[in-house]
Amino acid sequence: MTTNRSDQVAQEDLVMFINACLACTGQREFYDDAYGQRVSIDFLHDYILGNYRLLYARSLAAGINHFNQAQIILKLLATGKDTLPQHREEEGALIAHTLNTLPPQRAWGVLQQLRQRKINNRRSRAIARDYLSMRRDISFDAVKYRAKVRAIATHAHLKLQGELGNFLFHNWQKQVYTTELFENFRQAHYSAEAVYKLPFTVAEGLATKHKIPRDVFLSHIQEQMTLGEKLRFQGAAERSEKVDIDIDLGRLPLTKLALYILSLPWKTRKQQQTILTQALERSAQLTLKKAPLKLGKVAAVLDCSYSSSGSSEKRRRPLGVALAAHYFLKAASQEYRSFWTVPTPEPLLVRPYGQTDLATPLLNALASDADLVVIISDGCENDPPNGAAQVLQIYRTKLDPQKRTSIIHCNPVFNAEDFSLQNLSPSIPTVGLRDAEDLPTMLGFARFADGSAPLSELEDYLASRVQQMLSNSIRV
Repeated sequence: MTTNRSDQVAQEDLVMFINACLACTGQREFYDDAYGQRVSIDFLHDYILGNYRLLYARSLAAGINHFNQAQIILKLLATGKDTLPQHREEEGALIAHTLNTLPPQRAWGVLQQLRQRKINNRRSRAIARDYLSMRRDISFDAVKYRAKVRAIATHAHLKLQGELGNFLFHNWQKQVYTTELFENFRQAHYSAEAVYKLPFTVAEGLATKHKIPRDVFLSHIQEQMTLGEKLRFQGAAERSEKVDIDIDLGRLPLTKLALYILSLPWKTRKQQQTILTQALERSAQLTLKKAPLKLGKVAAVLDCSYSSSGSSEKRRRPLGVALAAHYFLKAASQEYRSFWTVPTPEPLLVRPYGQTDLATPLLNALASDADLVVIISDGCENDPPNGAAQVLQIYRTKLDPQKRTSIIHCNPVFNAEDFSLQNLSPSIPTVGLRDAEDLPTMLGFARFADGSAPLSELEDYLASRVQQMLSNSIRV
């Protein structure tokens, strides 16, 4: 009996932790400030690390967001002496693989934090050395993230090959380089033309030095801009610079595209409705190619109440996740219907507005006879309070006790007060959701969130995810 209770506690702890790591980014939310979010998630990390170290490391393979992956890497490297010998190899492989799959700016940021936190053991130095050697174009990283690469090379005592050491540590202005990008960087300090051969973020500072007009600079630097950079500057260019930045919206990640569209004025969204809708549909199809998912008859309850406007740090993110999920589920389903808390004639024109009435759209979704009902909401309902909770309780106990209809609540908001996600009812699973692209992973994880699956099944699930991750790493 004691063992069963212990396993149940461990299962609940791990589900709570993974759910938090799916949604929380340590930033301010609509109902919580950033400080509370950071303190709460940091406590969870320390608690799980101290009690379930192996499973803590394996959660790197559970599809959690980049913020929490970075936190896990740092905490594992800081406490390497506590790793059991039989788990050392797996833990190291998980750290190395995760670091290699993080966006470069975040991975270099993690390594830089090793120096700031004074983590300098043999394994952390090996991880930094291997990351440097695995970079496809270290000269590009050395130019774009020059200060970070230099700091990491110093902290980890790395031996740098070729001209890299001279470029980072010596008087780079007085040497002509054979490495093309290093030479472009040197020349760009004296020639305005050479500025356009550099990564955008580096070129931007030098353009200011050469007093290149903003519109001229943006017109000529587009080939060096990433999709994210083009997206970030498109709005500003249209408003003030009168520059047309060429960007293929359909290639953007689905949630990022949805957030961009929601940032546009309502009038612009209406005028470009066809173009934007096609971009969302194409992005959803590309997402499905990367993470295949086939669903039958699906109904979605989507929260567009005022709280979905998010915070100053995560502006409109809950609404953006709901909009992106709408197009993703539509593309993945044979039959699909959506029910917004405030009915809208066209999802593209949705805006955060009004009280949270989840009960009405939930009743409509359940009446649609769907196989799967997905609810995307922060879980805070006030019109009426607990209306959806009562609907779910009656539906599960009286109308569908056999659970013929699967109901899953996806919550993009972490509740710092109780270290978990606000749920709608204990009768349905609640899972964290950072991006709509993570829905296939979340639907697979949902069976653990209602507490019905034992700890052993969750351990097997994490072990299989680790095996899958590391086998992909070997193939790459």
